Amino acid sequence: MDIKVILLSIGASFLLAVLLGPLFIPLLRRLKFGQQIRSDGPQSHLKKKGTPTMGGIIIMLATLLAFLKFSDKTAEFWVLLIASLGFGLIGFLDDYIKIVFKRSLGLTAKQKLIGQFLFAVIICFLLYQMNHSTIVNIPGTSIDLEFGWFYYPFVIIMLFATTNAVNFTDGVDGLLAGTGAVAFGAFTLLAMHASEHESAVFSAAMIGALLGFLVFNAHPAKVFMGDTGSLGIGGGMAAVAILTKTEFLLVIIGGVFVIEMLSVILQVGSFKLRGKRIFKMSPIHHHFELSGWNEWRVVITFWAVGILFAAAGLLLGR
Repeated sequence: MDIKVILLSIGASFLLAVLLGPLFIPLLRRLKFGQQIRSDGPQSHLKKKGTPTMGGIIIMLATLLAFLKFSDKTAEFWVLLIASLGFGLIGFLDDYIKIVFKRSLGLTAKQKLIGQFLFAVIICFLLYQMNHSTIVNIPGTSIDLEFGWFYYPFVIIMLFATTNAVNFTDGVDGLLAGTGAVAFGAFTLLAMHASEHESAVFSAAMIGALLGFLVFNAHPAKVFMGDTGSLGIGGGMAAVAILTKTEFLLVIIGGVFVIEMLSVILQVGSFKLRGKRIFKMSPIHHHFELSGWNEWRVVITFWAVGILFAAAGLLLGR
């Protein structure tokens, strides 16, 4: 695979994100698309109220334009496009309703579930049409499991779990943009090794877009990505893992996202069963904030952990 195309994809999406930021951020501010802050969250976050959100549009648009330029329009192209833009659209609607209609919860759980299920089914249909392998490898072994028809429910679960796990990670300036770029970096290398051109180009475009967005999202953030970005990132990441046949490796490479999601599950489960909380606040990055860590310490630590998980995933996926 031509490394030049990968580098051009990263560079193009980075440049696009950096150029789109100054155009979209003032527009979002004029439209009063400002972030609402949880009153029960870290007090340091209250000053962020009104910061423009829905900045995920910048990430999605930069990724899309670079991907269109450097990819081939194969079946894999459409799987990646629908996974990222489809789930990103659900996030956009959720953000829009929260901000414009002043509904703190945005889409109802049922509405979000239906939307995610619809796009997941479309992706499964495309995978079936392209005779995508239903064999799943256990990382670090030569063991292959034939899932048969169960592979398609497995894909749906993957898409649901990944998008929600990535969404939970978005809560501190620059946290998701950095950890997302690291994870997509690992998937770029895996896709190149597997000669999956579309997945490699898409992952590379995501790296550039996330790093470009980080220019405006690093603490103190000038813009937040909102669910528009986090759900689109999660959908795209799951699709890359599916197409590169690294389904289980996603759990390792995306270890930070898994930890974030588990912290929420454990917190809710503990409170319902025992009436006690395990963490000061979930997702777990807020626990560290309430323990006295400043935002930069939280972000740098989670980035470092993300790099370790990505390295472990690459070692197992050799």
